[in-house]
Amino acid sequence: MTAIELDEYGSAVTVPLPDEVGRALAASRIVEAAPDPYRPGAWRLRAGGKVGAVALRAPGHRPVTLRIAPKVPISRLFFLIGYAANPRVHRDGEVSVAEQDELLPALAQGFERSLERALRQGVLQGYRHTEETASVVRGRIREAEQVKRHHGRAFPVEVAFDDYGTDIAENRLLRAATERLLTLPRVPDGVRRRLRHHRGRLLDAQPLTRGIRDLPQWRASRLNLRYQPALQLAETILRGSSVEHSDGRVSIDGYLIDTHKIFEDFVCVALREALAEHGGRSALQARGVHLDEAGAVRMRPDLVWYGDQGSPRAVADAKYKAEKPEGFPDADLYQMLAYCTALGLSDGHLVYARGHEPSATHRVRHAGIRIHQHALALERPPEQLLAAIATIARLMAEGADATRPAQEAVRHRPRKAEVPRW
Repeated sequence: MTAIELDEYGSAVTVPLPDEVGRALAASRIVEAAPDPYRPGAWRLRAGGKVGAVALRAPGHRPVTLRIAPKVPISRLFFLIGYAANPRVHRDGEVSVAEQDELLPALAQGFERSLERALRQGVLQGYRHTEETASVVRGRIREAEQVKRHHGRAFPVEVAFDDYGTDIAENRLLRAATERLLTLPRVPDGVRRRLRHHRGRLLDAQPLTRGIRDLPQWRASRLNLRYQPALQLAETILRGSSVEHSDGRVSIDGYLIDTHKIFEDFVCVALREALAEHGGRSALQARGVHLDEAGAVRMRPDLVWYGDQGSPRAVADAKYKAEKPEGFPDADLYQMLAYCTALGLSDGHLVYARGHEPSATHRVRHAGIRIHQHALALERPPEQLLAAIATIARLMAEGADATRPAQEAVRHRPRKAEVPRW
């Protein structure tokens, strides 16, 4: 078997590959793949923002295993996931995966340990709202549905009720993530055996339909506090992509996760927690923001911080991407300028996973808007990482207090001179 090791957003690597395998990789868009113009029979591969492992098989050729390692330590990746799930529990030791140096085995091991802690006190129970067609009356009758579906017949009857038991969203998510991991290769045998045991305790929860896009919604509360680390890992597992592809000659199977989403979730939650000390409220993936007056051009900033009176005070966007050799991408500046213009703010903040560029501030000509670019060093210990987030939050609060919002300038802009009537 041929093993290829790539680093997330690392330099391109030239490897000998059969043309069928290279073309299949290029078509799958798992990595950037192109023939090497100087070495016949070789391909140049470069990883993007997806990490994990896939296996490629072509008739008459040796199997190829492609592994993409994250650019941050795996333990730090688990810290980002865990903090986004529950900021009150953010120690590295919550889920120890130090003995694993590959993503999928570490993810499976971390989830199994979190699941074991979640189920240690028993399977969580709760109420689940159900609407169904039944032969007996239970709960209340849905009269409108009864008339529409059965045209006045007494039976069957359309009912709605709240059922108390273990078939709730939390257990359905945990069961689905467990079953997803059991289908994947490279899960350690001991972890696989314990996952089967945990699955047996969750069989009363309904399985999720394969390929479902919308995961069951759950709400964090005191009752499911012990479940929350496992639930966040479960959502990460289920949102990851199982790669199953075949073009008739080359088959590809494996598992990848999107580190962009992990980083953005962490930055937004950490900023929300840090800004809470300055009052107001924070909205993640804020809705209702439009660029035009007609409301036709919608925008979704990662975080908008609102003051006590409900007016926006600051906006931030998380960017987990590679830098250009000359600095941060210019397109991010244009996007943040649009956010500031639509929200009437004089300061906008972009938060990057740092590569080589220091933080920077740009003043937009003729607009009175400043765009701040902050760089987070993800390899730092969690305490230093959270301290850097707190510094960004303080700068956001100070900027909102010290500068006059752009909307004031618009409000007091002189009107056009009226044309006198003769």
